[in-house]
Amino acid sequence: MDKDIFTLNNQTYYNNNILPGIINELQQIANSSQENLTIKRISDVIIKMNFIMNQFIKLEEQIQQFSKKFDVNNINNQQELKGIKNGHNWRYVGQVVNGLREGKGICYWEDGDRYEGDYRNDNKDGKGIYYFSDGDRYEGDFRNDKIDGKGIYYWNNGNIYKGDFRNGKKEGKGIYYYNNGDIYEGDFRNDISEGKGIYYYHNGDIYEGDFKNWKSEGKGIFYYHNGDRSMGDYYNDKPIGKHVLLTKNGEVKIDNY
Repeated sequence: MDKDIFTLNNQTYYNNNILPGIINELQQIANSSQENLTIKRISDVIIKMNFIMNQFIKLEEQIQQFSKKFDVNNINNQQELKGIKNGHNWRYVGQVVNGLREGKGICYWEDGDRYEGDYRNDNKDGKGIYYFSDGDRYEGDFRNDKIDGKGIYYWNNGNIYKGDFRNGKKEGKGIYYYNNGDIYEGDFRNDISEGKGIYYYHNGDIYEGDFKNWKSEGKGIFYYHNGDRSMGDYYNDKPIGKHVLLTKNGEVKIDNY
């Protein structure tokens, strides 16, 4: 059976429309006249109502399991600690070993920041989520109290970065999603896009090549959304020098910038 199709009591539904389809059918039955409510139709109502209830029960179980992931009330041997680090007051609720934060816990800072996740030797270390007071959020790996490893950073303006981090900065391979629909995928160094990468413009244009300080710089190919493509050097996001233009019709032209 196709995984995108669901059959209930000889009625076929698509997975993305199971509940709305059944609910719509039940409404039609409810509006039917009494003489049209046969035993079979009443049986259909009972079967489908049971199905809907089971789906909501499963959903509730999933929500409960997710909420328990960082629910401090479900952390064993939880304790509360308070302290000052780097000049900032904090309050911690979670697992403690020998007076140090160790295991699962939640830490609150006076400026509104919050961290939920793993601690090791009194430092954020392992998997966790850091909520910044300005609305930014990071989910992923921590090492020695810093963002380090693989993770996702969400900015409050809608931009998103997904990829490698090192010592609190974007470093390695990653994808940066801009709030206007543009996407950069490639190398990052010292918190900026630098190295080899591909930039997808929201209008359909694509640049593939070298980057430096967030901009196309070096050798690259620009693919226009109309099918043309231009090959040459770039500097500060602009073409320079001689470029070879190949049109979608197969013509070859030379452009000078």
